[in-house]
Amino acid sequence: IVEERTVGPDLGQDSINSGKISLIIGFILVIFYMFFKYKFFGLIANLSLIANLFMLVGILTILEATLTLPGIAGIILTVGMAVDANVLIFERIKEELKTEKSIIHAFDIGYSKAKITVLDANITTLIAAIILFAFGSGPVKGFAITLGIGIVTTLFSAYFLARHLTSMIVLNKKEGEVNL
Repeated sequence: IVEERTVGPDLGQDSINSGKISLIIGFILVIFYMFFKYKFFGLIANLSLIANLFMLVGILTILEATLTLPGIAGIILTVGMAVDANVLIFERIKEELKTEKSIIHAFDIGYSKAKITVLDANITTLIAAIILFAFGSGPVKGFAITLGIGIVTTLFSAYFLARHLTSMIVLNKKEGEVNL
């Protein structure tokens, strides 16, 4: 036996409750920050983030996964990765808006240029999750599964949901009306 731990049900439940509270507090702080920093596009990022969490929890429910402390940690890391993707995209769009005349063209180039960086970060994390799953034990595998599913839902929400919501707004705005 390499390692053995015995944790009573009260201590385990306290840890899970603390993890849930930290997830909720962190999620609320991220929502306020994104809205404060990016205004209306922060709202889009927040909608994308909420949809991401619903998809992640939905897939975990379909798989009949039990929410454990490592699973909560995987969800928290997924929230961070999703926010990172949106920040990278919006900052790239800001850079493009400084040089481009067309708002539509600036948004398209911004998303295209950010895609490489976002994919690189998420694929690297996905590879790490696969390695953790392959070589880890019970709790580590739970973290790896939650993180892996979270990465896939993050990419979907950032490049499908958020991009289409942003595109609808940009296409309906007149030149010069979009502030990021």
